[in-house]
Amino acid sequence: MVEQSLWMQKVAADPGHSHWYIERFRSMARAGDDLAGEARLVDALARRHSRILDAGCGPGRLGGHLVAAGHHVVGVDVDPALIEAAEQDYPGAHWLVGDLAELDLPARGVAEPFDVIVSAGNVMTFLAPSTRVQVLGRLRAHLADDGRAVIGFGANRGYRFDEFLDHAAQARFAPDLLLSTWDVRPFSDDSDFLVAILRPS
Repeated sequence: MVEQSLWMQKVAADPGHSHWYIERFRSMARAGDDLAGEARLVDALARRHSRILDAGCGPGRLGGHLVAAGHHVVGVDVDPALIEAAEQDYPGAHWLVGDLAELDLPARGVAEPFDVIVSAGNVMTFLAPSTRVQVLGRLRAHLADDGRAVIGFGANRGYRFDEFLDHAAQARFAPDLLLSTWDVRPFSDDSDFLVAILRPS
């Protein structure tokens, strides 16, 4: 039995949490806020019409922007409420409810491998700690040999950057480039955010 993610623990403690999160991003979109920073970086890395996995896709804003840019997107999230919102707001992608620790998309009729896998929005920090290496291994298993994984999360959220990079190495990833923001600023020892662009090793 896979340990429940910290996200689903939050949902269990507060059943309105998912709907608050969905409405937060819908409100930001209505206000004209820039919600596409992560998508711009991923789009710049990807060849045209790439197959992209949005791992921990939430209500779909990142995958939706990548579909609009012409990519073929599969989004997976453990929270059914978030997937329902993604289907409503961004119908161009293939959205699936699933636990990243047990990710097996071919078994669900989804072709692989993916050219790019992206995990934004602090997804890594919402995983059950006992599943971190397992999740990274499942992502690696779904990535093309010449593909890239792009994973971003903030500091002080219970997952040290050096620990993450060690886990990534255990899952057969090697760093291509480490950034401190989605707008391509360099990473340093005092950075409070990490965007890791990883290649299969």
